[in-house]
Amino acid sequence: MIRKAYQILILFFILVNLISCQKEIKAKPVDKQAIVDSTMIVFEKELLKNQIDSIFKKYNFNGSVAVFKDSVELYRKNQGFSDFKNKIKIDDNTIFAIGSVSKQFTAVLTLLLTEQGKLNVDDKASKYLPEFQNKDYKNITIHQLLNHTSGLNTLGGKLQFKSGSDFFYSNDGFNTLGKIIEKISGKSYHRNVLELFKKAGMNHSFTGTQFDGDNFAGAYLGNDKIFEKIQNMPKRLGSKDIGIPAGGILSTVDDLHLWNNALYNGKILTQETLKKFTAKSAERHHPVFGKMGYAYGIMTNIGKPNTYFHSGYIKGSPSLNIYYPDTRTSVIILSNIADEEKGKNLIFRPHLEIKKITDAIENTVVQMKNETIKSTVKM
Repeated sequence: MIRKAYQILILFFILVNLISCQKEIKAKPVDKQAIVDSTMIVFEKELLKNQIDSIFKKYNFNGSVAVFKDSVELYRKNQGFSDFKNKIKIDDNTIFAIGSVSKQFTAVLTLLLTEQGKLNVDDKASKYLPEFQNKDYKNITIHQLLNHTSGLNTLGGKLQFKSGSDFFYSNDGFNTLGKIIEKISGKSYHRNVLELFKKAGMNHSFTGTQFDGDNFAGAYLGNDKIFEKIQNMPKRLGSKDIGIPAGGILSTVDDLHLWNNALYNGKILTQETLKKFTAKSAERHHPVFGKMGYAYGIMTNIGKPNTYFHSGYIKGSPSLNIYYPDTRTSVIILSNIADEEKGKNLIFRPHLEIKKITDAIENTVVQMKNETIKSTVKM
């Protein structure tokens, strides 16, 4: 189905090129780019609807999925319940725990301090935290905490390897960054991140420990027939095992869309700092998504399309936030139930399949744009 649609799209672009190349004395010039852009949006909407709807059906997916190009909504679907016992349906206002998608907020808060001249990513964590002033930890840098190359696993434990020599994913590494942010700013992490939300226009995002509102999607294990609610959510996100800077943010599809647009369009960080944030500085072998580049709190595709993304998992809450910078497209997938007995590969199968669909569409759209630009230059 998706291949056939691509073929139709390619034929349409060829037709547009032929029409626009014809010389007519009285006819108005053809705005080929406007035709191309509007055509792309129409085809993307149709492709996304057909393909992602089939994922919802195939996996009986319980959650929210949305795709935006800048401010244009290309796709949105909510299905299932935020509260299984009381059968409260998920809607556009449903607030989800986003797990490790939270790490990019901590990374950005850290980089904002570098812009203020209050720290450098090459600084050693021991400069700010006494618990790092020991033989094993003294050489760990902020850069290494940001891209998981510090060797740290759990705070106080033995390093997995010499700092800077390998990759090991560490929640405590990001919780350490949270402590550094508090130490330097003189404000709680909660206050720092709320100020960041406000800057991005995110009015429905919170920290798990401070949330006291409505519309929160309770987290569940199991399936829609047999389920168990995770207790003490979202307060438990502040526990030692998780930590707010590493995985304790709550948000919505629309707020994450606002975040992506604000962040990657230069409204939060300067362009120079944004380049540091997105630059691949390590590699990760993700258990679900395979070999990936790792920057500061985000992952990157190795190969095409150009993509910044991060998955998140807190018991019962698998999530994925994707941004395609070449077309300014956001793909956000949030859920609040997981069957852990089937393993993470199956828990994240809908997310993985949706990413494969949007990766393929992104590659095609970018290719079509490039071909249109080439043909215009030749004219």
